[in-house]
Amino acid sequence: MGKTYERIDGRLRTFIEEQPLFFTATAPLSGDGTVNLSPKGLKGSFAVLDELTVAYLDFAGSNAETIAHLRENGRITLMWCAFQGPPNIVRVHGRGEPVFRDGPRFKELIAHFPDIDPSAHGLRAVIVVHAELIRDTCGYAVPYMAYENDRDLHGKRFAREDDASLSAYFEKKEHVATSLDGLPGLPLPLPPSTV
Repeated sequence: MGKTYERIDGRLRTFIEEQPLFFTATAPLSGDGTVNLSPKGLKGSFAVLDELTVAYLDFAGSNAETIAHLRENGRITLMWCAFQGPPNIVRVHGRGEPVFRDGPRFKELIAHFPDIDPSAHGLRAVIVVHAELIRDTCGYAVPYMAYENDRDLHGKRFAREDDASLSAYFEKKEHVATSLDGLPGLPLPLPPSTV
């Protein structure tokens, strides 16, 4: 039923690039820490960088659990489900890192996302994931659901922010600079955007 892959290419790459939604899961090292599971969307905000590396744009939100967990231990799992067509679930288990707006690789990484305007969404970082285990499973119990369109609410909300107001927004949020479990999250103040 399940299969392990050595790389993200061919049919597997096509499948994950076509999905309008994926999920990220991270956790702190502490056994009683908070496990984080987040949905990710916005067409154009995910990219396959090479056969073992993927990346996605991390936008403004109410917390920064994924960033905090990656800064602490790097563990991350990404998951895609087929809601249309043949049933399938793909998971990429690996090590992730946040590349922040003032990082030396930030501009190079942003070039992989030509179809999205990061300034309209309060871009905080690019999350880069290096795959260590790539597997698929049947997905027989995943329901059929129709994708209609991306919501425009996130872009409308954060397009009106400049670097200073966005940084102030993050500083007011309880779990952006520090995670739910007290781990360092997004470094603040937010550095100016270089894109």
